[in-house]
Amino acid sequence: MPFTPAQLDATALRERLALPDPPRLLDVRTPAEFASVHIPGSYNVPLDLLREHRDELGRHLGEVVLVCRGGARAAHAERALSEAGLANVHVLDGGITAWQASGAPVNRGRAAWDLERQVRLVAGALVLAGVLGGLVVPVLRWLAAAIGAGLTIAALTNTCTMGMLLERLPFNRGPVCGTDVIERLIRDGGPG
Repeated sequence: MPFTPAQLDATALRERLALPDPPRLLDVRTPAEFASVHIPGSYNVPLDLLREHRDELGRHLGEVVLVCRGGARAAHAERALSEAGLANVHVLDGGITAWQASGAPVNRGRAAWDLERQVRLVAGALVLAGVLGGLVVPVLRWLAAAIGAGLTIAALTNTCTMGMLLERLPFNRGPVCGTDVIERLIRDGGPG
């Protein structure tokens, strides 16, 4: 049976954030994406870091809302936290994109390309190189086929190996993606 994450739209999240005991917002995007734009009061816990510390987070947090660009990475994070025993986990429906479209407040920093855009650039460049290079060296056409197969698998499994590799590059990292964020969440976490 497919896993279906519990979702909150931007309006419902704004209402919950106005409560005396609001949920914790965990933004699972890369530090560069987070630095570019994020919801005020959210914590940047990139997906890999969250997976690594999911048991600790599961023991110390109450209600959590997960944020990414559009919802896919947040859904993976929700599954990891749910498997660690955290029961009150939601995904922001439509991610930061929907949050911004609703006119909700954001903190802005230096502009950065989001991970999805980087994947489209790299995949497109590799396909183009495979097709054009294949005119001279025919075996290079297989590069385009391999990228096409990878994108098909990414769509069918709702995962992206290329994205996971790109998020490790230096320009996608930043100063806020260390375990100090996990320690602050655990220290300040409590319920809600």
